[in-house]
Amino acid sequence: MEKDRIIEEGNLYEHFTFEADAGQKPLRVDKFLINRIENLSRNKIQIAAKSGFIFVNETSVKPNFKIKPKDVVKVTLPHPPFENLLKSEKIPLNVVFEDDHLIVINKEAGLVVHPGHGNYSGTLVNALLYHFKNLPVNSNERPGLVHRLDKETSGLILVAKSNLAMKSLADQFYNKTINRTYQALVWGNVQKDNGTINANIARDLKNRLRMFVYADNEIGKKAITHYKVIERFGYVTLIECNLETGRTHQIRVHMKHIGHTLFNDERYGGNIILKGTKFSKYKQFIDNCFKILPRQALHAKTIGFKHPFNQKKMIFTSDLPEDISQVLKKWRIYSKHKDFL
Repeated sequence: MEKDRIIEEGNLYEHFTFEADAGQKPLRVDKFLINRIENLSRNKIQIAAKSGFIFVNETSVKPNFKIKPKDVVKVTLPHPPFENLLKSEKIPLNVVFEDDHLIVINKEAGLVVHPGHGNYSGTLVNALLYHFKNLPVNSNERPGLVHRLDKETSGLILVAKSNLAMKSLADQFYNKTINRTYQALVWGNVQKDNGTINANIARDLKNRLRMFVYADNEIGKKAITHYKVIERFGYVTLIECNLETGRTHQIRVHMKHIGHTLFNDERYGGNIILKGTKFSKYKQFIDNCFKILPRQALHAKTIGFKHPFNQKKMIFTSDLPEDISQVLKKWRIYSKHKDFL
């Protein structure tokens, strides 16, 4: 998908472009798009098509048009993408470190990193524009960003303040020399104390809002996750993950791939009881945990890199947030007394 590229076509602006896979089966264009654009209803897609805003191979089509392999689908609208109309917003930030070249922020869960469809304001980028002036932009015209975290993932994120830092940090990410560790609570008892998941990741063909592991090395992008067990609770396990690559949803999809979906990760099916008993008290216990932690149990705990200016090695660590900590306390108590509950 190409996004953030504005192309004026008369009075229309391109918002999204997709190319159907070689193995694409005939599918209505509205159904094709609904699994590819987050927070967009089928009704809105149909309205856009009826208004002449959806094109397949440069031809305007109706909602029931059938997509074929290698078709190029464009969604255009009479206004530029809202995410390109960036505005500063007074949103508080937890700044862990700041100098003339970079910022380290401890992001709260629920904060979207950059504007996109359905999230045009209230993002980290909007906050950065308020708190910091003249930030450099990345290749997607996003101020300061050199990497991202999912909306519901908490923890440390790096921001560039200078052009030197933007290039240096981007190079370090590209060369895989930045150290990132995450802690996650996953379903099931992870048998091995440590391990490595080396499996390509690409978009899920059935749901384009999810990622999927493919056995064919020709499909997707190389992704490597190293993990080790921190604490076992019987039905769930606290693990630490170190990323060698940084693919979308990498930890979430890799752990699901080996049978250990993240606790309360709704997108990947972790928001239901995957391990445990059928007793009503256990179900109530899990429901209470989900209420305390209404998101996937994933926290970006540590980030290490070389300072862009002086090349000094820098490492920052953040404590687990209160929601994950509370759930871990409940599991520690439950695991000791589960035979009596």
